[in-house]
Amino acid sequence: MILECPECSTRYLVPDSAIGTEGRTVRCANCRHSWFQDPPPPEPAPPPPVVDPMPAFESAQPVAAVEPERPAFLEPAAIPPVRPAATAESVLPAPDYDAFAPRPPFRPRRNTSKRWTVIAVLAGLLMIAGVAAIVFLGAPGLLARIGLPIGAQESPLRLKDNPIERRGLENGSELFAVSGQVSNPSTERQRVPDIRAELRDAQGRIVYSWTITPQQRTLNPGGTIDFNSAKLDVPANSKRLELSFAGEAAN
Repeated sequence: MILECPECSTRYLVPDSAIGTEGRTVRCANCRHSWFQDPPPPEPAPPPPVVDPMPAFESAQPVAAVEPERPAFLEPAAIPPVRPAATAESVLPAPDYDAFAPRPPFRPRRNTSKRWTVIAVLAGLLMIAGVAAIVFLGAPGLLARIGLPIGAQESPLRLKDNPIERRGLENGSELFAVSGQVSNPSTERQRVPDIRAELRDAQGRIVYSWTITPQQRTLNPGGTIDFNSAKLDVPANSKRLELSFAGEAAN
C-alpha cells in the first residue's frame, strides 16, 4: 500500500504486512511527523462465475472460421513517482515522549553574590597589606594625617631643641633655622619617626608647620642623633616653636 504524510505529502510504498490488520503509528522520515495509519481495507471476494446454458443446435451446419479477437491494450496511465519502500528506520512506532514537557535550562545561573564576596575579601587583604607596609617601612606621619590611630602612641624617644636662629639675608628674605637632638633613653632599639615643627602665634594658633626628616631611621639604646632645618620668610606673627614626633601631640 502507499502511505502519504499529512504534513509534507511525502509518499512511501510499504507492504500491507508492515501496517497489520489493526493499524499502527508511523513517522515520516522527511518531516518527522507521526500519525496513526489505518489498516488497508480487505479485498472483496470475487463473484462466482456465471455459466451460460449451452444453446441447442438445430442442425449441424458448417461454421465459417472466425479469427480470434485480439485483446485491447490500455495505454499506461501516468503514475506519480513513488519513493522506495520505507526502511525500518523511516517507518517506526512513534517514541513515547511528551512533546510539551519543559526542557531543562541550557546553562546554570551564575552566583553573582559569591563573585562580589571574593572581590571584597581580596580588597580587604590589599588594604591590610598597604597599612602594614606604611607602618613597618616608614611614614607614620602619613597615618596620622589620614586619621588612622596606628603609630599614635607616645614614642620613648626624647626631643631637645636648640635656640632658634633668625637672620636676614642680603636679598631681603629672613632665614628661620631650627636644630636639635633626638635621644633614646630606653634599653631597646627604637625607630625614629619624622619630626613635626609648628609655629604658633600669641593666641596659640598654628600659623606655619613643616616636617623634618631625621638623618637615620633607627636609634640604638642610649644613642643620639642631631637634626636641623631652615625655612625662608616664615609668618612674622609666629611667636612660639613646638616640636613633636609625627603622630604624637605637640609638647
